[in-house]
Amino acid sequence: MLPPPPLPPPLLPVTHAIGCRLLDVSLTPDPNALPGGSLLQKLMNGIGGWALALSLIGLVIGAAAWALGSHGQNYQQSYVGRRAVLISGLAALLIGAGPAIVNFFFHAGQGVH
Repeated sequence: MLPPPPLPPPLLPVTHAIGCRLLDVSLTPDPNALPGGSLLQKLMNGIGGWALALSLIGLVIGAAAWALGSHGQNYQQSYVGRRAVLISGLAALLIGAGPAIVNFFFHAGQGVH
């Protein structure tokens, strides 16, 4: 018969806690910390501008389809135009609120301990 395994030393939980504490990391976002940070900011601004322009185009086309469908008593065309207007407006709302939404969740995540 084999002998029972040895018991762990009493300081094992303390050394484990100290080892885990040494592994803590922190995060301070800074776009200028790496090369190309300003280029990335310009890229985000440009993509946001294009997205807003496309949202406006979708809104105008949707409004025209909605008006033509209503005038021609075409329910399907009117519905598609109304849906395009609502989706384009929602897209513009999300593009404008995007940085605030990301910052909100980032700061909420920093509050977790």
